[in-house]
Amino acid sequence: MSEVTRGGPNGGRRRRRGRGERAMVPDAEFASYYGRPVLKRPEWQPLDVAGYLWLGGLAGASSLLAAGADVTARPALARTAKLGSAGAITLSLAALVHDLGRPARFLNMLRVFKPTSPMSVGSWLLAAYAPLTMAAAAADVAGRYRIAGAAATASAAALAPAVATYTAVLICDTAVPSWHEGYREMPFVFAGSAATAAAGWALAAAPPGQTGPARRTAVLGAVLELGAFRLMKRNMGLAAETYDSGRPRGWLRAAEGLTAGGALLAALAHRRGRVCAALAGTALLAGSAALRLGVFHAGVASAEDPRYTVVPQRERLGARSRTGEPEEAG
Repeated sequence: MSEVTRGGPNGGRRRRRGRGERAMVPDAEFASYYGRPVLKRPEWQPLDVAGYLWLGGLAGASSLLAAGADVTARPALARTAKLGSAGAITLSLAALVHDLGRPARFLNMLRVFKPTSPMSVGSWLLAAYAPLTMAAAAADVAGRYRIAGAAATASAAALAPAVATYTAVLICDTAVPSWHEGYREMPFVFAGSAATAAAGWALAAAPPGQTGPARRTAVLGAVLELGAFRLMKRNMGLAAETYDSGRPRGWLRAAEGLTAGGALLAALAHRRGRVCAALAGTALLAGSAALRLGVFHAGVASAEDPRYTVVPQRERLGARSRTGEPEEAG
């Protein structure tokens, strides 16, 4: 008679003999030790952390938009973008410090520069970038120190791509499955989201006659964000489930609709006038914020369910054993 093996508790095996016999014990479902999560649930506050992620992206992309507006002689757009970047990075730092609990904890991160730590690199990046945005905005508003203001604008723009995307590297460097498994595409998702947020701010606040670069940025950013996010979910395996269920699903569907709708309105804004531009800008800002909230809550959900940690580990070990690669310790 043939033997049939079935998965038992904790990945073990139990046997049932005979083709026609019926199993007396139901197949075991996966569970961790006493049903407890394998990873510690992230204790970050959603509004603090999602706000930090969103505002950092808005600031970085706004600096790039400001530098481009200066070069193309669009002073109203340049001022709007400079004020947006200075205000956003200030609020982003405030959200980070609030989550840390004490300002001294942020200052302590500046005691040592550690190139292998995204948090250390990001802290130093923010410490260099924030004063530049404030100097650029202050010089523009005051109408003085134009050379210093131009230098600050250009320097902020040079750091802006890293500011807009380093938070993706930061969260993907953790063990949280729905963040870590998306490490290849998440920076592109955040770059697109940052672009749509900056374009949204410019469309909502700048005169319509000068928002041509913002309209184009909105369309390109939306294409990058939505395309990279779909690619990320397709490539990340089991952990992608958390993006399509529960609270994350609601936030991410809202983000997709708002971003796509805002980009469409932005493309039509030059014909429809101020009201259309304001609606497009509001939708793009809200869509970018909803994306960060959805990503945050998906990460928390994947950390709470041990299946998203253990099952991929078992699959990787199985793949190594089939190919003859040595298994890593731990």
